[in-house]
Amino acid sequence: MKAIITHAPQWIGAGMLGLMLAGSVQADSHGMAKDIVDTAAAAGQFETLVAAVQAADLVDTLKGEGPFTVFAPTDDAFAALPDGTLEDLLKPENKETLQSILTYHVVPGEIMAEDAMAADSATTVQSQDLTITTMDGQVMVDDATVIQADIEASNGVIHVIDSVLMPE
Repeated sequence: MKAIITHAPQWIGAGMLGLMLAGSVQADSHGMAKDIVDTAAAAGQFETLVAAVQAADLVDTLKGEGPFTVFAPTDDAFAALPDGTLEDLLKPENKETLQSILTYHVVPGEIMAEDAMAADSATTVQSQDLTITTMDGQVMVDDATVIQADIEASNGVIHVIDSVLMPE
């Protein structure tokens, strides 16, 4: 049985709060819970991320058992990159760099919003640490703001962020 949320941090959007209250997990047309890739593809705001995951040959990894926590940049976040950056990253000769950037957005294990708010860092699949801070009710991951949290998938959780994270 899911706990009833009586207070949610202000950074959790009203729509997301509704999903959380309903205990919703994304499901396919057969009622099966969707994995992270299918959940992101169905959301409609991660077309660029899904294309990048495909170009980097990471689909099978993110469809794997997990669990994973994905800090998922929106299409607008990718559009805000300097001109030409995304196009260059999607070239076959830059696949390794793209993989490094994308795996910097993935943390092994399932970190729900409440746990993220209590953390100060998380080690990514790419092996570097993300800095997590909470200020004025907003959770920041490096320089990105979490704009939607706790989108559950069959193999982990997605937190939507407003910019693309770049490893050192």
